[in-house]
Amino acid sequence: MGDVVNLNKARKARDKAAAKRTAEANRLTFGRTRAERETTQKERDRDAARLDGHKLDADA
Repeated sequence: MGDVVNLNKARKARDKAAAKRTAEANRLTFGRTRAERETTQKERDRDAARLDGHKLDADA
C-alpha cells in the first residue's frame, strides 16, 4: 500500500513550483535596468546601420 499524501500540500507544492518557473522567466525577460536596455538597443541600431552601410544597392 502507498503512502498517505495530503492533497492540499501536494497542490500547493505544485502551484509553488509553477510560480517559481514563471518568476524565473519574468526575471530573464523583465529583470534588466534601463541602462542595460538602452545599451542593447544602441548596439542593435549600430549593427543595423553597419549592415545597411555594406549594401551594394541603395534601392534594395
